Amino acid sequence: MKHKNFLDTMTLEEKAAILSGKNVWETRSIDRLSIPSIFLADGPHGVRRQASEGDHLGLNPSLPATCFPTAAAVANSWDEALCEEIGNALGEEANSQGVNVLLGPGLNIKRNPLCGRNFEYFSEDPYHGGKLAASYVRGIQNQGVYACPKHFAVNNQELRRMAMNSVVDERTLREIYLEGFEIAVKEGNAKAIMTSYNEVNGTYANENKHLLKDILRDDWGFDGLVVTDWGGSNDHVKGVAAGSHLEMPSPGLDSARGLLKAIDEGSLTMEELDSCVDGVLSAVFDLTRKSSERKTTFNQKEHHRLAERAAEESIVLLKNQESLLPLPSGCKVALIGDFAVKPRYQGAGSSLVNPIGLETMEGVISKYPLQVVGVANGYERSGRENSSLESQAVELAKHADVVLYCFGLDELSETEGMDRSHMRIPENQIRLLMSLEEVNPSIVGIISAGSAIEMPWEEHCKSILHGYLSGEAGPGAMLNIITGAVNPSGHLNETYPLSYVDTPSFRYFPGKGRNSEYREALYVGYRYYQTAGVSVRYPFGYGLSYTTFEYSELTVTKEGVSFILTNTGSVDGKEVAQLYVGGPRETIFRPEKELKGFAKVFLKAGESKQVSISFDDKTFRYYNTATGQFEVEAGNYNLCIGGNADDVRLSGTIEVVGTTEILPYDPEKMKSYYTAAVRDVKTEEFEALLGHTVPKEIRSEALSLNDALCQMHGAKSPLARLVYRILTGLKNRSEAKGKPNLNLIFIYNIPFRGIAKMTNGAVSMEMAEGMVLAANGHFFKGIKKIIGGYFANAKANKLYEKKLSGK
Repeated sequence: MKHKNFLDTMTLEEKAAILSGKNVWETRSIDRLSIPSIFLADGPHGVRRQASEGDHLGLNPSLPATCFPTAAAVANSWDEALCEEIGNALGEEANSQGVNVLLGPGLNIKRNPLCGRNFEYFSEDPYHGGKLAASYVRGIQNQGVYACPKHFAVNNQELRRMAMNSVVDERTLREIYLEGFEIAVKEGNAKAIMTSYNEVNGTYANENKHLLKDILRDDWGFDGLVVTDWGGSNDHVKGVAAGSHLEMPSPGLDSARGLLKAIDEGSLTMEELDSCVDGVLSAVFDLTRKSSERKTTFNQKEHHRLAERAAEESIVLLKNQESLLPLPSGCKVALIGDFAVKPRYQGAGSSLVNPIGLETMEGVISKYPLQVVGVANGYERSGRENSSLESQAVELAKHADVVLYCFGLDELSETEGMDRSHMRIPENQIRLLMSLEEVNPSIVGIISAGSAIEMPWEEHCKSILHGYLSGEAGPGAMLNIITGAVNPSGHLNETYPLSYVDTPSFRYFPGKGRNSEYREALYVGYRYYQTAGVSVRYPFGYGLSYTTFEYSELTVTKEGVSFILTNTGSVDGKEVAQLYVGGPRETIFRPEKELKGFAKVFLKAGESKQVSISFDDKTFRYYNTATGQFEVEAGNYNLCIGGNADDVRLSGTIEVVGTTEILPYDPEKMKSYYTAAVRDVKTEEFEALLGHTVPKEIRSEALSLNDALCQMHGAKSPLARLVYRILTGLKNRSEAKGKPNLNLIFIYNIPFRGIAKMTNGAVSMEMAEGMVLAANGHFFKGIKKIIGGYFANAKANKLYEKKLSGK
C-alpha cells in the first residue's frame, strides 16, 4: 500500500465513505486528516463543468468552453498528433475550471450504426480508435489532469443500458471490444478508467473481476483509478472487491454502510477495502499536487482556431463529380438548409458543451470569396412538412451557380439514452434536395451527422462533404474546404452500408430482452463487408482529395513495411496511408484483412516521400481461448497498403513463425464464422464459439431492482402502469418537439436500484426495494418499506455524518 500511514489512521467509517462521491462531481474529503476532494467533469470533446451546484443527474447547463469536434468527427482525421493537441487543449481548459479528472475520451466500438451514442466514439476499428484515444489521453494528462477513457466495456447500445447483459465470446472481447482500451492504457498511460453500465457475460462491468483484475490490472498493468459511470454501480461491495475505487455520483452513505456490513460479515476483506482506499488516495494526492501549478486562464482564440483546424482535418469529401469543388472565387451560391442557420455541431447527452464561440454558416460565409445570392432554411429539422420554406429555397436555387445544401440528422436522432430507429435522413430534407436538383443540378451536399447514414439519394448531389459533428468552428472549416483554402484529407472511421439490412448485427441489435448477443463475433464493420463480399456505399477509411496520390516501391522487412508515396496532382494535400494485414484462415477463422497501421502524410504537389509503418505486438496476433492468451498462427500473411479498406494499391506477403500448435476451434461446429455468414448465426454455433450455453432469458411478471422504469408497462400495480404511461407520454411529447429531454430519457431508462444511486442519499436501497414491491402489486408492503426505509436511512445518515465529523 502506498499510503499505509493514512490507512492506519483512518477510521473504518472514513475508509468506507471515501469510496463514494460526496456530491454529483466531487469525491469525499476527510477534513480530519486533511484529505481533500477532487473534481470530475464530462469532457470527451469539451469541458462540461456545471455552472452552479450539480443537479442530481448532472445534465444542467455548464460553464462556457471550447466545443471541439466530437470523437466521431476527429477520428476521420486519422491524425494522432492533432488528437494530442486537442487533448492538451482539453486538459488546459479543465485546469482553468478546476477539473481534476476529465471523463473521456469515449472509445466504445461502433458495433452497429444505430447506437445512439456513436457520435461520441471514435471508430468501428479498435486499433484505429485506440491509437487516437491514446493521443487524447497523453495530451490531457500533459496538463496535470487525469483522462478517463470510457465506457469499459462492451457498451454498444443505449436501450436499457443500465440493465443489459452483453453476451460475447472471449476472443471477440479481447480483439475487438478491449483492444482500444488496451492501447489507451499501455500507450497513453491512462490514469483513470470508467466502467460501463451493462453486464458483461452475466456480471456487471463495475464488479467484473475478469475485466478489472485479470485483464485491466494483471494483463495490462493498469495502476490508476477505476470510476463507475454515473449511477452505474450495481453492488458496491462487489465493485470494491473487484477493484473499482470510486462510486459516482453521491449515493449518500447507504453504500458506505453496506461496505461496513460486508466487512463485519466477512464478504469483503480489509485488504480489498484498503486497496481501493489506497487507490483513491493516490489519485487525490497526485492531482492535488498537480493542481497547485494550475493555470486559471487559456487562450480562447487559439483554442477556437484549433477547433477549426480539427474540423478541417476531419471533413470527408465523399463525392466530387466533374470536380465541382473547390468553388472558384466569385461563384454565386445559394446557402440552403436549416443547419446553415442553426448548426448541428455536437450530440446530445452528458457530453453537451456550452460553446464559447459558436459559428454558423450563415454568419461567416460573407468572409469568403463567394457571392451569396441568399439564405433559406428550406425545411423544418423536426421532419414536419413546410411547403412555404421549400418553395422559398427552390426559388433561391434558380439564381445561383451552385447550391450549398446543409442537411443531416437532427438532435433527436443522436442522443445519449436512445438508439436510432433507422439510418435515414428525415424525408422532408431529401424531398427538398430532389426539388432543388430540378432547378439547379450543381448541388454541394453538406452533411451534419454523428454516425453512418443510408445515402440512396447520393446521385442527386454533384459533390458531397461530410462534416460529422464538427464543433463550434465547423462552419468556417467547411467553407475553407469549399473554397479550396484547405484541401480535404478526412477518411471515414466507419463503413457506410448501402442499407441497414446489410449490417452484420442487423438481427441482433438492439438486444430485445436482457441479453444482447454478439453473434457476429469479430465481423464488425469492414471486417464483415470485406470478408463476406458485401457491397457498401463507402468503405472504411474512404476519403477523396483535390489532388491524387500514387503508391510505389513496397519493401517488406520483419520490422514493417515502407513505400514511396507521391502527390501526382497540382495542389498540396494529405493522404492517409493504411496498412491492412490478412492471415491464414483455414484453422483459425479471421477477417480477410484488418487494419494494423496508418500514417497521415503531407505532400506538396509533385513531392514524393518514403513512408514507413512498423509492425507491433498486435500485427499478427489473435486471442487463443485454448491457451488463454494471445498467440501468433504460423503461415504467410498478406500485407495490403492503400487509401481505404477497398483500395489496395500495393501488396506483399511475409512468412510468420507461430507461437503454439494448440488450436481453439473445431471448424465443423462453427462454419458460419469460417465463411463470415454471420447475419443469422444458429444458437449451437454461437455456443460453440462462447464455449458454453447462451444465457437463458429469465422472464418474470415480477419486476426486480435491475428492471428499468420503462418496463413498468406490464406491472401488476395500476399505479406503476400509470407512472409508465405518464413518463411515456412526456417522452413522446418531448420527441415530437424535436429536442430530447435528457433528464426525462435518463429517468425513463433508469432501473429501480439506480434511483438509490442517483439521489444523493435521499433514497436508500431499502426504499428502492419498497418501490419494486409496490410496483409488483404489494402496495401496502411496499409503502411501508419505503416509509420505514426513509426514516431509517435519514437516521443512519445523520449518525454516520456525526462519526465522520468527529463530533
